[in-house]
Amino acid sequence: MQFIKLRLNGFKSFVDPTDLVIARGLTGVVGPNGCGKSNLLEALRWVMGENRPTAMRGGGMEDVIFAGAATRPARNFAEVSLQVDNSERLAPAGFNDSDTIEVVRRITRDAGSAYKCNTREVRARDVQMLFADASTGSHSPALVRQGQISELINAKPKSRRRILEEAAGISGLYQRRHEAELKLRGTETNLDRVADVVDQLSGQLGQLARQAKQAARYRAIGTDLRAAEWLLIYRRWRDADLALADAKAGLTEAVRTAAQAEVASRTAAAAREAAEDALPPLREEQAIAGAVLQRLTVERDTLRDRELRARDQITALEGRLTQLARDSDREQALTHDAGDTMARLDWETSELQSAAEGHEDRLAQALEAAQDAAEVLADREDALSALTEEVARLVARHSSVERLLVDSRKTLDRSAAEAEAARAAVETARQAAAMGAVAQSEAEEAM
Repeated sequence: MQFIKLRLNGFKSFVDPTDLVIARGLTGVVGPNGCGKSNLLEALRWVMGENRPTAMRGGGMEDVIFAGAATRPARNFAEVSLQVDNSERLAPAGFNDSDTIEVVRRITRDAGSAYKCNTREVRARDVQMLFADASTGSHSPALVRQGQISELINAKPKSRRRILEEAAGISGLYQRRHEAELKLRGTETNLDRVADVVDQLSGQLGQLARQAKQAARYRAIGTDLRAAEWLLIYRRWRDADLALADAKAGLTEAVRTAAQAEVASRTAAAAREAAEDALPPLREEQAIAGAVLQRLTVERDTLRDRELRARDQITALEGRLTQLARDSDREQALTHDAGDTMARLDWETSELQSAAEGHEDRLAQALEAAQDAAEVLADREDALSALTEEVARLVARHSSVERLLVDSRKTLDRSAAEAEAARAAVETARQAAAMGAVAQSEAEEAM
């Protein structure tokens, strides 16, 4: 198998699309450590179907996607394309349509890998078989990685056999043999499962036979049950027929009773009409009694309101009388004080006169004192006059309050008499209403 070109896009350190042309003869890639030489080999193995993350020197298959750098953002996918020369038409029948076969593997984060061969989606197994038939593949010893030479030298005979098989071009046959063995093991497993199912079904046959016997017994019991149900239905029909005859006889009797009841109803209707003719006068009397009762009730409420207002007025007047009594006591005390003052002034005047008889030289002073006393007396007399007028005014107010109290008591007595008369009228109206109710009940009984 001749490789023509390897194209990398976003695979590990190859963030930009990079083409590696592989011409006929010897093609070499030279560079310092860390420049990505091993990534080219891993890209070849990866596009040929390698699914082990450890073979890609990563913890997961998504580690082959460019993870970003200080100046470049991370990529979301990685793609490797490998072009193979098929000019001799040695590829399998499904891939032998053109001179060039292009195998593409693309991986996307959180979506997995996808394979294409000549723009047609294929399975990973198809790609692996394509390279296995050409005695190569992702596990081919021809792809020598670091340290693999020493491994081949120290390899066991079984590992060396793989190299010889690949050199002989029969590795694809061994791959197909391995798949055939896996299919044979799957077929044997299916046969074992079929045997288990047959054993299980044979165990169910006895149960189905018992169920068939139970079904036959069920059908026999169902036949007997239907016969019994028919007998029961006939018995119920005969009982219903007898009940129908009895119902018809009862209907005839009920019709006769209904006719008698209709005659009685007509008689009662005539009596009712007569009673209704006699009822209007009684209803009129009842209406009159109700109107009288309503008027008396209104008058009673009015008298009650007047009585409450009179009582409130009496209470106010009694408070005013109490206040007037207190004012009268206060005025009497003031009058008594004024009398004491006048008596004291008279005594002082007599003393002054007795002192003036024997003392000529003090007459002038006495006159002055008398003038002062006269002035004081005039002031006291003015105050006494004002107090006398206030006492007279209070006495007049007291007299008017007493007259108002007498009038209020007369009004109260008159209101009490009117209330008593209203109560008597209400009692009379109640008796009239009772007589009207008795008459109405007698009229209803007469109907």
